[in-house]
Amino acid sequence: MVFSFNPRSFGPVCEALLDSDNAFDLGPGRPNQAAAERLRDLNEVALFSGQSIVDHDMAACCISGLWLRHDFLDDSHTISQDIHTTTGSYWHGIMHRREPDFSNAKYWFRRVGDHEIFPVLRDAARPIVIEANADNAFEFLATQAAWDAFAFVDLCEAAIRGQADEALCRKISRLEWQVLFEYCYRQAIGE
Repeated sequence: MVFSFNPRSFGPVCEALLDSDNAFDLGPGRPNQAAAERLRDLNEVALFSGQSIVDHDMAACCISGLWLRHDFLDDSHTISQDIHTTTGSYWHGIMHRREPDFSNAKYWFRRVGDHEIFPVLRDAARPIVIEANADNAFEFLATQAAWDAFAFVDLCEAAIRGQADEALCRKISRLEWQVLFEYCYRQAIGE
């Protein structure tokens, strides 16, 4: 199965927040002030457009992810640190990876363990890396049997330091965000 991300499948409020040219920075980025008011007004009722929410932690993960998507790391952190699930830890780990605080990111990824999205993420990242004919730093993404969140933290660190292809790393980071957000959204509404 090929992973495909369609912002229109999440309802109008979410679609508007996903319709952005945000570059998916590997570092902290610059908060998207154009989205700030919409994010401040965001709650479960607005985000899920009248759908029944069956998992409020997953709904909170979506909100944390949207703050992170628009480079409001502190706001995302405040939400994710209060979600005591593996998926909350995943968003928390991504946020620390972007700070950049790589050792703290790895702490949170240890709490994630073997997440349910890892097989999808591994399978979706592989052809991107192969098609890009990426350098050796990315080889593990084309050959790994299981998604290695720790190796990806190291790769992001290398890219930030100019030792790996930053554009390709951003592309994989965008994919990771999309796969995780899709998972959270679907779990929140019980799909």
